[in-house]
Amino acid sequence: MTGFPPASEDQVTIANWQEPHYLRWAFQHLRELLPTHRISAGAHCTSLPKHQAPLSDPTIMWPGGGEVTASEVFAATHTDGLLVLRDGHIVAEQYLGAMTESSRHLLMSVSKSLVGCVAGILVERGALDPDAPVTEYVPEVADCGYAGATLRNVLDMRTGVAFREAYTAPDSEVRQMERSVGWAPLQPDDVVGGYAYLRQIGSGGPHGGEFTYRSCDTDMLGWMCERAAGVRMADLISTLIWQPMGAEYDAEVVCDAVGTAVHDGGICATLRDLGRFGQLILDDGVALDGQRIVPARWLAETFDPTPDVREAFALTDNEPMLPGGWYRNQFWFYRKATGPVLLCLGIHGQLVYVDRASRTVVVKMSSWPAAQDATYLAATLRACAALAV
Repeated sequence: MTGFPPASEDQVTIANWQEPHYLRWAFQHLRELLPTHRISAGAHCTSLPKHQAPLSDPTIMWPGGGEVTASEVFAATHTDGLLVLRDGHIVAEQYLGAMTESSRHLLMSVSKSLVGCVAGILVERGALDPDAPVTEYVPEVADCGYAGATLRNVLDMRTGVAFREAYTAPDSEVRQMERSVGWAPLQPDDVVGGYAYLRQIGSGGPHGGEFTYRSCDTDMLGWMCERAAGVRMADLISTLIWQPMGAEYDAEVVCDAVGTAVHDGGICATLRDLGRFGQLILDDGVALDGQRIVPARWLAETFDPTPDVREAFALTDNEPMLPGGWYRNQFWFYRKATGPVLLCLGIHGQLVYVDRASRTVVVKMSSWPAAQDATYLAATLRACAALAV
């Protein structure tokens, strides 16, 4: 969106901000469209020193096509910002379009991994029990599809609630929930507010079965965290992760009309600060200044899950893209010959890639025209893998 006032066909609104012509601007200016809560960075910022040697530009095979370089992949996949860290040092940093070091970009479902870490910290402190029923913390959902589910089911997206994550279907549950939280205009039968939506969600099957990606599970998780701690999510992330991690800039999280955070995809942050989070995970939950933030036990069970977690993933349609993978504690994984790779993934091309074997973190913020693009994702993962050697 340029000029002021912009031409009517260029104005970004709640009705159009996720459309291809508008989303690149919207992803970096969401607080101008929707209410947000600040995630304070505090006064302490950890350093990300720059490595002097140039980064290589390896060649990969474009899915279904010919050879391309990693830089060509990133250029072709609508990158807004790219950061590559090796051993906590910046080896590549690139901003495209109007994005800058201080731009807060929408993380979409990368947000889920931050909420998962908040839950892990609360579990370690005894405020949450993974085996406890959801209703122990949020009795308001006793009469909906979450009845009988446990925190563990929610963390690993193995609840049985009726929820379709179908972005191209206007009547899907994910689109209904988006309208309830204010990301799109309400329709006559929609409820107002994310938690109101969760209270009326139905049952689609038993809990504890196959992994099925459901954004509503992260919103349920966020509600449980807030209830257990007595603190809203923006302040939980700030005090438990953002400030002790040494973030450089404040982040923010979108909230609905009643002030509830959109836990599943509403966090906005800068490229480097998301890199700090990736480095935190690479370093087993220890920040660059040596302070432990995420419990080691929590990350150990995330990187090395029980067999049933792998089995719950293996038969899904995610397996071809992420071979040998699993979903645990709000993180994605796939397996390379050198070991597991952790991923934080969000629609429209948001990614954090953590390869402990090569000590590499790649952060990519993007504006894919479509919410999901299998070719773009496969090419991006191949480019990241080629860099992480």
